Amino acid sequence: MLPAPRADLKSNTLAYEVTPLVKPTGFREYDARWVFEKEINLLGIQALGQGLGTLIREMGKEPRIVVGHDFRGYSASIKQALTVGLMTAGIEVNDIGLALSPVAYFAQFDLDIPCVAMVTASHNENGWTGVKMGAARPLTFGPDEMGRLKEIVLNGEYKSFPGGAYKYVEGLRERYIADLVDGVSFKRKMKVIAACGNGTAGAYAPEALERMGLEVIPMDAELDHTFPRYNPNPEDMEMLHAMQAAIREHGADVALGFDGDGDRCGVVDDEGEEIFADKIGVLIARDLSAQHPGAQFVVDVKSTGLFVTDPVLIKNGAKTEYWKTGHSYIKRKSHEMGALAGFEKSGHFFFNKPIGRGYDDGLVAAIALLQMLDHNPDKKLSDLRKSLPKTWSSPTMSPHCADETKYGVVEQVVKAFEERAKSGGTIIGQKIRDVVTVNGVRITAEDGTWGLIRASSNKPELVVVIESPTSEENMKKMFEEMDAELRKHSEVGEYNQKI
Repeated sequence: MLPAPRADLKSNTLAYEVTPLVKPTGFREYDARWVFEKEINLLGIQALGQGLGTLIREMGKEPRIVVGHDFRGYSASIKQALTVGLMTAGIEVNDIGLALSPVAYFAQFDLDIPCVAMVTASHNENGWTGVKMGAARPLTFGPDEMGRLKEIVLNGEYKSFPGGAYKYVEGLRERYIADLVDGVSFKRKMKVIAACGNGTAGAYAPEALERMGLEVIPMDAELDHTFPRYNPNPEDMEMLHAMQAAIREHGADVALGFDGDGDRCGVVDDEGEEIFADKIGVLIARDLSAQHPGAQFVVDVKSTGLFVTDPVLIKNGAKTEYWKTGHSYIKRKSHEMGALAGFEKSGHFFFNKPIGRGYDDGLVAAIALLQMLDHNPDKKLSDLRKSLPKTWSSPTMSPHCADETKYGVVEQVVKAFEERAKSGGTIIGQKIRDVVTVNGVRITAEDGTWGLIRASSNKPELVVVIESPTSEENMKKMFEEMDAELRKHSEVGEYNQKI
C-alpha cells in the first residue's frame, strides 16, 4: 500500500522517489489540476488513481472506467501511473489512448462504461496536468465527489481490491468521428478555418469537418506539445487574433478555435470579428428556440445579459437560468432541468437530446453553429452578429491570486459589494440594480452594466468579466470600479489580459 501523500516534498530527493507528492489545492471544485513534478509526482498520480477507484467502489458503481490522455509530452506517463492506481483498487481500465475529452465521454456511451478519467490540463499552459472524472454519464464530478476524493487521497484511505484489469481499446477515434458526422450535411457551401493551437484537436477537427462536406483550412493542426505559437485556448486574445488574421487571409466564412482537449469552441466571423462564446450562445439559442418554442437554456454567470433581454428569444418563448460557472455545474444543471442546451462564456456548450448527449464537445458546438448558418442561407455570420442588440463586453480577464488565498479574497469582495448595495451606495455613479452571489459576485447598475468577480476553478487566478448594454465608457468605468476593489487586497497580482 502506498503511504499517505505529503505536500512538502522536493524533487531529486529520496523522499520524493518513495512517497506520493500531492498538493491539496489541486483538488478543485469539479476536476483536479496540478503543476506536474512541482505539485504532484507520479506516485501522487498513482495515489489519485487508487483513491478514485476506492471512491468508485464506495459509490456502488460498476468497477469499469474509460481513460484517455491529451497531447502533452508527459500525459501518457501520467495516465499510466493513474492506471496502476485504478487497477490496484480493482478497477477494469479501458484505455482509449490519445483522445479529446469529448471522445472519452463518447466512449462511456459507446462502450457502455459508467466511469471516466480523462488525463488533461485542458487549456492550461504546459507544465500543468489534471484529470476530469465522472461516474454517472454524461455528468462529471462536482464539489461533493471532489471533496470526498480529496479526503480519501490526502488521508491515505485508498484501498486495494482484487479484479483490476487493463484493456487497450482501439478504434475510438474513427467511431467518434463517424458518430459525429452521421446525418450531418449542409446545403450552403462554407469555407471553415479549423484552429487547433497544435493541441489534440488537430487529430480530429479538420478531418471531421471535411467529412461533413465543408471546405476546411487547417490552422496549427500539426500536433506539437510545445505549443509553439500560442496556448490552445480560444478564450485568449492571442489565439483569437491569429484566427482573425487567417480569416482575412483566406476569406473564410468562419474560424473555429478548439482548446487543448477539444471540449470548447471559439469563433471569429467572416469580417474577422471575434465573437465571445456567450454571444454565440445567444445566436444558437435563437436558432434552436425557433425550432423548439419555449426551449429552456442554462448559462453561466459570466455570460451576457442578452439571454433574458434579447427580443428574438423573448418572442420564441425561450427561458434562461443563470448558474454557477464551471463545466460540471452547467452540465449538471442542464441535465437536471432537462434544458435543451447550456452555454458558458468560456466556450463550453452542452446539448441534450435531440442534439447531443449532454456533455461538452467543441465539435458538436461547431456543428450547431454551422447548422445555424445553413438555416440562414442569405446571411453571413457577421450579419447575424450585427442583428444582436449592441453590448460592449470584455474578454475574460484573470489576475493572479494563489489557490490558498483566492476564495478568501472573493469572500471579502462579495461582502464589500453586498454592504455597498445594502447601504444605498452606487456603482459607476448609478443605483445598484442587483447583486447576485451564486458564484462570486455579479453586480449590476441601473442601466444594465454589470461586472463579475469570482475565483477561477482551474488555476491560481481570479476571473473578471464586464458588460455594458449602453456604452464602452460604462464598461470601462465598471472595470475600474471592480479593479479598485480588488486592489485593496495585496494577494491579487497582475492580469493575464485586460480591456
